[in-house]
Amino acid sequence: MTAGPASAAPLDRRLAILLAMAMFVLVVDTSFMNVSISAVVADLDTTVSGVQSAIALEALVSAAFILIGSKVGDLVGRKRAYVLGLLAYATGAVAMMLAQSLTAVIIFWAIVGGLGASLLLPSMQSLIHGNFSGGAQVKVYALVGASASIAAAVGPLLGGFITTYLSWRVAFGLEALIILVVLSGIRLVKDVRFTGDRSIDVVGAGLSALAMGGIVLAILVWQEGGEAVGALIAVGGVALAALVWWLLRRKRQGRPVLLDPDLFRLPLFRVGVSQQTLQQITLGAAMITLPIFLQMVLEYDAMAAGLSLAPLSLSMFAMALLAGKRSGRRRPATIVLVGFALVVLGVLVLLPVVPRATSGWYLVLPLLVVGSGLGLLVSQLNNYTLSPITEERVSEAAGVNSAAGSFGLSFGLAFAGGIMLAALSLGFTSQADASTVLSAQEQAQVATALEDDAELMSNTALEETLAGQPPEVQAEILRINTEVRPRALQIALLVPLLAGVVGLVNGFRMRRLPDPQPNAAVEGASLGG
Repeated sequence: MTAGPASAAPLDRRLAILLAMAMFVLVVDTSFMNVSISAVVADLDTTVSGVQSAIALEALVSAAFILIGSKVGDLVGRKRAYVLGLLAYATGAVAMMLAQSLTAVIIFWAIVGGLGASLLLPSMQSLIHGNFSGGAQVKVYALVGASASIAAAVGPLLGGFITTYLSWRVAFGLEALIILVVLSGIRLVKDVRFTGDRSIDVVGAGLSALAMGGIVLAILVWQEGGEAVGALIAVGGVALAALVWWLLRRKRQGRPVLLDPDLFRLPLFRVGVSQQTLQQITLGAAMITLPIFLQMVLEYDAMAAGLSLAPLSLSMFAMALLAGKRSGRRRPATIVLVGFALVVLGVLVLLPVVPRATSGWYLVLPLLVVGSGLGLLVSQLNNYTLSPITEERVSEAAGVNSAAGSFGLSFGLAFAGGIMLAALSLGFTSQADASTVLSAQEQAQVATALEDDAELMSNTALEETLAGQPPEVQAEILRINTEVRPRALQIALLVPLLAGVVGLVNGFRMRRLPDPQPNAAVEGASLGG
């Protein structure tokens, strides 16, 4: 910012805090929903897979429209897009306070909130880029990353406490209040004007929505037992290939494009975006599988589940702050490499622990390791990816960066959740078929029940369902349920493990590249100014 020396510092700090609060709302929103799954299911008389689908759909909508949202920010102003995104998120939060059915959650929280995120994420990153420079820009990106970690830390604890002792609806009311505080300081934000071509690439916009949404939508359909999964994946893949062809063709013709394909000629940008995707896949997979395991397998209430996730969240927060303060002492590539190494190590330790875990205490050490790794990643990746980008291209670059993160999060949520439910169904059916206690008719009933609703069920809920069955049948089904559920979680944890391994390999590539230089010197040289 260009205010005088006497007033610049306090204004900068306050603006940085408000931007961090906006990021806090984005992250804590999903944390509230994840930790309150059981309460939402009971209150709205719906299913675990239904609420899980709403969670994944919110991330899917954000991913599908985020490139379009970044262009909207160029056309209407990035500050205005930022405000519209906050208002859409507030609408979703208020609707959650009043929702009486899953339909309302899907429309107002998942769809309207997802559209709000598609405006908010790229505009927020553009405004950081335009309102701060040099070392201040690095610190604000780190602060916003740390804010996401604070939200991850506070979300399960606060959401669990409020859900257990008040109501999950109160938690979303707090979100609306935070958004009101952020909007009260909107005058501090200096708009970052777009001076380029204001034409709209309608075809590119449509292809981007199909490409970003198709594959994750296919996973959601598969997760719910639907058909035509292969066709949806094909639609997403074809749309992605068509988008690449379309952007290259329009660029050669000198016509306006939704996204400048020359951005991907920058090695730092390419590797930064790919690492952002992998980090979010890891986070999404962990934040859907672990709460379900804690609530449905260990039968924890929302408060106990939140406390059990605290080692992951708090270590993520502490490490992000520490890495942000000392960001100039180590190469960003080295910090990212160590981050992915810790994620891989933590998940590897978690895998053999899960079948033996009888309480959340068994998970403390591996969750501390995974959380520390994620904290290192969130402190570095946004600044690494965007710092070399010119002001003119920062909106579309931020859109791609945000799209990569949203796509990774939705993919991690949907794929890990779907893998867990599928593994439970297959394992339960397989053991039921092999049982010498269950009759053929009872085995068929198990298979039919799982086909209709393959959810993770607590032993307590299962005992209620089995009331009236012979004692030996009850004992056999409970035994199968007890054995199968931890294995399903182990299989789902292969998703963050694989993402971490790929990120680790990418980390070695990052170390061979030069460190990013702020203020777009690299980008200008690469793209001809």
